[in-house]
Amino acid sequence: MPTGALVGARTRRWADGLSDVSIAGDPLAFPHLARTDLPAHPTTVAGYARLVREIAADRARWEPLVRYDALTRWYARLETGPGYEVWLLSWLPGQSSGFHDHGESSGVMSVVKGELIERSLTLPQPSAGGTPSGALARTLRPGGQRVFSSGYLHEVVNGALEPAVSIHLYTPGLTEMNQYGATAVPEQHSEQQAPAGSH
Repeated sequence: MPTGALVGARTRRWADGLSDVSIAGDPLAFPHLARTDLPAHPTTVAGYARLVREIAADRARWEPLVRYDALTRWYARLETGPGYEVWLLSWLPGQSSGFHDHGESSGVMSVVKGELIERSLTLPQPSAGGTPSGALARTLRPGGQRVFSSGYLHEVVNGALEPAVSIHLYTPGLTEMNQYGATAVPEQHSEQQAPAGSH
């Protein structure tokens, strides 16, 4: 095809006056095609923290789902999105996660009922002889948040006399959880832990 004909084909208008709207219809006439109320998926730490705050504030969404198990911590997935997942966990008095990390996942956690105690450890440098270089305990109450990066090592326990409930977001979604002994020496596990052991 000669160049001139190609240029003419690009700039040619429909002779019958049809447009996309006249062919397919006005998308605004079909509300499900023009929704603006869909939540934007978060992609930043601030966005993940905001999402956890929004879910925590929406008690009608998560409260009917809460269950307690005397033998193990109970959990349920609340939401998934591109690159993240959100979990609801319950804790009876004395229940603990044990010291663990979340593999390559970072995250945000928030207590929505009761109190939890978090003990975090700073892993030693290889030259430090294998002893944790510091330990910190903090009480987590409703309204507060903890943000953690991949490789963060901690234990969460319900040290109170009342049940507790927490919401946890992991990004990327949790596929690995490494358990550690109380002295932060890795235990030998050949298989990966399921999200059931999360936090």
